[in-house]
Amino acid sequence: MAIETSTHNPVAASAAATRAARIAALNDALRWTFDRGRVMISAGVSALPEATRSAVLAAVQGFDAFGPDNDPHREHDYGAVEVGVRHCFWKIDTYDRDLRGHSLDPFNPAVTTRILTVMLTKEY
Repeated sequence: MAIETSTHNPVAASAAATRAARIAALNDALRWTFDRGRVMISAGVSALPEATRSAVLAAVQGFDAFGPDNDPHREHDYGAVEVGVRHCFWKIDTYDRDLRGHSLDPFNPAVTTRILTVMLTKEY
C-alpha cells in the first residue's frame, strides 16, 4: 500500500497516514511483546546458541531505527539487526485468521493474524 501524500487530496493523505499509524502500532505491539500474533524463527536462528538466539530476539524487540529506506509505508513491518557477527532480518506479515491468505483488513485485529519471522540474512 502506497501512502497518498498528494496535496490535492488531504483527506485521503490523512486517512492513509492514520491507517499506516494503526498498522504500525499493531506491528510494534507484536514485536515488543511477542503477543497477539505468532513468532517464527528460521532454522538458522533456531540453531544459534541459546544466548545468541535470545540476544537476536531482544534486538528485534528493541529495534527502533525506522526510516524511509526500510519503512517506506510507515507500517513498522521490517527491520535488520546485528548481534555480534550475526546479521538478521525480521518481517511482519498479516494473514487472515485461517492463515489461508493475506488479510484484507490488516488494521483490524479481529480478522488478522500477524506473523513475525526472524531469519539470518544468509537464509533469505
